[in-house]
Amino acid sequence: MTQLASQPCFSIDAAGWCLQARRVPSPHHNERAAPDDISLLVVHGISLPPGEFGGPFIDDLFMGRLDPDAHPYFAGIHQLRVSAHCLIRRDGELVQYVPFGARAWHAGVSSWQGREACNDFSIGIELEGTDETPYTEAQYRALASLTRAISGRYPAITHEKIVGHCDIAPGRKTDPGASFQWDHLRQLLNLESK
Repeated sequence: MTQLASQPCFSIDAAGWCLQARRVPSPHHNERAAPDDISLLVVHGISLPPGEFGGPFIDDLFMGRLDPDAHPYFAGIHQLRVSAHCLIRRDGELVQYVPFGARAWHAGVSSWQGREACNDFSIGIELEGTDETPYTEAQYRALASLTRAISGRYPAITHEKIVGHCDIAPGRKTDPGASFQWDHLRQLLNLESK
């Protein structure tokens, strides 16, 4: 039995939805200018409120319904129009907000290898966590399985094009943070570490 055998198995339908994900369609997305140019996967980290896990607030933010009175931190972010394609919760649950062929609003001001506006050509996956809190084994396994499904659909996303938000927005973003184990993800993907 291989290490991958214990990972969840994800598949993507023709409309760009993962069949095994809990679907929460976000209004915060639009069409890509070049839908055939999906060539980057961006790993993010998120928790709302910061450092707290398991609540409804990430869904609420991505749906545009975050209550600014629910927590003091939310007063400064409730008006944001942001989304990611998917979220992987601490227990490995996969939530999808935007179909992969559409442009989610996850990267902000960004650049990768000289290309600006990474939202145009990337897929954004949020992991519920913080820069300092170790991510869970369930999250790594779900991320590896999802990455394999995405790469199967979008072969331009090679292992060199799986990056952190910190890599496309250095100085502005730090996630997924120092606690993210890139070598472990590569191992689960059956890739050699550099």
